[in-house]
Amino acid sequence: MSLVSQFLSSIRGFVVAQNGDELRSWLRVESDVAEIYFQLGRELKAQFPSTASGDALQKLVDKCLPEDADYQADRGSPWPGFNSFIKEYLEYWRDVDFADIVRLHARLSDLLISCANALANPSYGIMLLQTSMSLSESLSKLVMSLTRQPHLIAQIEGDMTGEESGEKKSIVELAADIIQKIFTSCLTDRTSGRWQPPQGKKVAVYLFANITLKLLFACGKSRLAVQMFTNLSTSGPALSLYPASQRVTFLYYLGRFNFDHGHYLRAHLSFEEAYRQCPPHFQKHRRQIVTYWIPSNLLLGRFPSLILLSRPESAGFMEIFLPICTAVRAGNFNTFHLAMQLNRDWLWDKGLYLTLLFRLKPLVWRSFTRKTFLLTWQGASGSSDGSTKQRAAASLSLNDLVVTASYVQKLQEGYVPTKTIPKPTKAHTNTLFKKAVTNSAAGADATTLVPPPGGAARYLMPSEGLIFGNKKPDLKSIEGVVAGLVYAGLLNGFIARQQRRFAVEGAKRKGGNPVAAGWPNPYESIMDRFREAYEEAVAAYEARETAEPPGDINDVPGWVRGEANAG
Repeated sequence: MSLVSQFLSSIRGFVVAQNGDELRSWLRVESDVAEIYFQLGRELKAQFPSTASGDALQKLVDKCLPEDADYQADRGSPWPGFNSFIKEYLEYWRDVDFADIVRLHARLSDLLISCANALANPSYGIMLLQTSMSLSESLSKLVMSLTRQPHLIAQIEGDMTGEESGEKKSIVELAADIIQKIFTSCLTDRTSGRWQPPQGKKVAVYLFANITLKLLFACGKSRLAVQMFTNLSTSGPALSLYPASQRVTFLYYLGRFNFDHGHYLRAHLSFEEAYRQCPPHFQKHRRQIVTYWIPSNLLLGRFPSLILLSRPESAGFMEIFLPICTAVRAGNFNTFHLAMQLNRDWLWDKGLYLTLLFRLKPLVWRSFTRKTFLLTWQGASGSSDGSTKQRAAASLSLNDLVVTASYVQKLQEGYVPTKTIPKPTKAHTNTLFKKAVTNSAAGADATTLVPPPGGAARYLMPSEGLIFGNKKPDLKSIEGVVAGLVYAGLLNGFIARQQRRFAVEGAKRKGGNPVAAGWPNPYESIMDRFREAYEEAVAAYEARETAEPPGDINDVPGWVRGEANAG
């Protein structure tokens, strides 16, 4: 008996026994296999050359894998889709050349498509579940390798087009489409109900979801996961019904997805639960979660605790994140940019640098305006005769903010502070203010700035300047910054344009403390905005202005918690 016939005979035995594990172990596709697979390929090439018609090979497959006419629950049977897949598998080993990555990608993609079609069989398809998983992992690994070789990607994608629209798709999109087809086949399996312990193909719903997500994130295509999360929200089984390894992995990628798309509260909720469910001895996995959990909370206005930063999985994170937190709390743009620059390579590698650089700036501005207010506002104004006038309304001069911003901008450009003996002239608000900024208001010296060595200001990248590169802060730009902070809920008050001041609101409700009223806790403000948006959505639904009921502010699309949370 030929090697091909022996191989097919063994495959039939596994099918009859419905042994999916053995099918997976036999239907290998990677190069690290026993020599007998290469012998099989050489025999196929000799007996069924690629130049000849494929009918002969198909006839041999159908002969060795005949379909049983009578269905038996305890006995499996080959089916047409399975036979087509096995023919594709044999052709794969006949034509495979592991040195030709371009052709290997095409063959492996076709093989996985054929496997997905066979998996869709309602009676016997489940026995290919493990094989589908193995092939999906192999294709994902190959695609991730190809993304690091642009010349090969260009060669592969040159002839690829969409099925109907004619729009070209990347190899990542095509691979994700194939794997998501398998995911959908598992999701729609009716062996078990949505809220029942998974059976049949449903046991692999989150396994294929995680394979797809790993591929998309490794290749920077996380946006393609939107439809999968939508499908899970609509009909997916509860995540709690699956093993911890699948739950933690899925929640991690769900958090990454929301982080990448600016939903930091959802990201925090996902990472928090993933961290809670990940056993402490899996330090590598917990570290991966904490890597993004901490930034998610930073962007919500919450800093990591020393307890979290002291844990083994957070080793080295204190040196990275504490300087950033200190700079944000102090409103110090110079130390903020320095802290970001010192760990730029690590932050960039994790995809965090640009997000933190731009998204944390509003929080730095909040602290900066607060410090300016503390240095310049006087609760009561004195009269010429020494008496005290009526207590002044709490407000921040935008002109003062321009002065402080211009001062810091020059420091960014390399100007050097130096102390000079002031002339005996009448005190000026700006002079006193500059002293206060440098903590020398009580001293006899005033601080001035001199040009850097060489005389030319340092060229700043657009992200380095307070406004934009070397653009000097002016009243218009500062007014825009303050308006943005008010809109974001980081400042509480309004801009009086004619007076060129930011007026604080609600000081009486805070016991007469304008700082607490005008500069509320960032995290509490952000959460208040979420709650307000949720209440507005509820009101719109109750007024029948929207068809769908709003989800709770703690709901994360794609995370199916259980029947009680459905709908």
